[in-house]
Amino acid sequence: MVELHIDELVLHGFARGDRHAIARAVEQELARLLATQFAVQGVPRSFAESAEHTRLDAGAFKVAQGTNSEAIGSQIAQSVHQGLTG
Repeated sequence: MVELHIDELVLHGFARGDRHAIARAVEQELARLLATQFAVQGVPRSFAESAEHTRLDAGAFKVAQGTNSEAIGSQIAQSVHQGLTG
């Protein structure tokens, strides 16, 4: 079993009211990405041992105006996933 805890997700340039919807979308998409990867490739060695990241910079990306929270969360999750798994 893999447990992932995100203490704080810092987003700049988004409406305050969108934060919960974006966070839910990040959680759902990141869980999907990790489950798919683990099912196909197994658990990476970096996850096999207890690994704690005090900070993960998922980089910057551009979001088109009018993009919904689900799409934004998905894009963030993909960046976080890339940062975690390489």
